[in-house]
Amino acid sequence: MTTIAITGAAGRMGQRLVALAKADGSFTLVGAIERPDHPMQARDAGEVAGIGAIGVPVTYDLKPTPQVLIDFTVPPSTRHWLKTCRDRGIAMVIGTTGLQHPDRAAIDRAATDIAILQSPNMSLGVNVLFKVAGEVAKMLGDDYDKEIVEAHHRFKKDAPSGTAMGLAESILKAMGKTKDALVFDRHGDDCVRRRGEIGMHALRIGDDVGRHTVYLAALGERLELTHVATNRDTFAHGALRAAKWLANQKPGRYRVADMLGIA
Repeated sequence: MTTIAITGAAGRMGQRLVALAKADGSFTLVGAIERPDHPMQARDAGEVAGIGAIGVPVTYDLKPTPQVLIDFTVPPSTRHWLKTCRDRGIAMVIGTTGLQHPDRAAIDRAATDIAILQSPNMSLGVNVLFKVAGEVAKMLGDDYDKEIVEAHHRFKKDAPSGTAMGLAESILKAMGKTKDALVFDRHGDDCVRRRGEIGMHALRIGDDVGRHTVYLAALGERLELTHVATNRDTFAHGALRAAKWLANQKPGRYRVADMLGIA
């Protein structure tokens, strides 16, 4: 059994993680964490998740020491739990989006002491797409225009999504480019495409769970690489699989691609 704790346990992702971890049968949930002022404090995490009591209350702290902590919260919370995990020797799966360069540098430092798997998207399919998009972009070169379009629900805070940026970074790395090649949400009177640039576009519509498309087009043809998430369980399943894998890894910085053997 892999012992885990879940931050943001009363949120949409947290509830699904609690429910699916219980259904899996190979996890022991020892901590369900929420901010101190959350109305679900002290409630049973299973009842909050709609699966009935599991004997684990929602708390604002973490008294037990699990093998892995799964974090899908916001950057300030992730920073706090990163320090806690490093201090206590707890491996960490990080699915938080909106992390900035200082956050990634802090993760690099913490990974010298604990195992950390961080990804902007825990979907296994999306992580295969990261690799495929980079390889295809390199093969086609700058003769093909490249645009990345992502769509999410109206409540999503950050834009472009972490997944869209992950796709862009995969293409940039494969083609030997820098982020100077990225163009965000064109507007104005003179927006003629420059050779080699990569367009980034974000839609916020209704309850869309997540849709990402990489367009690669030349005069006469267009290739579209698309991933569509139909519910959040795909991210929760990926995070739980990552937690199970990470519990047996040495300290270091890992990606879903490492887990899948496609790094």
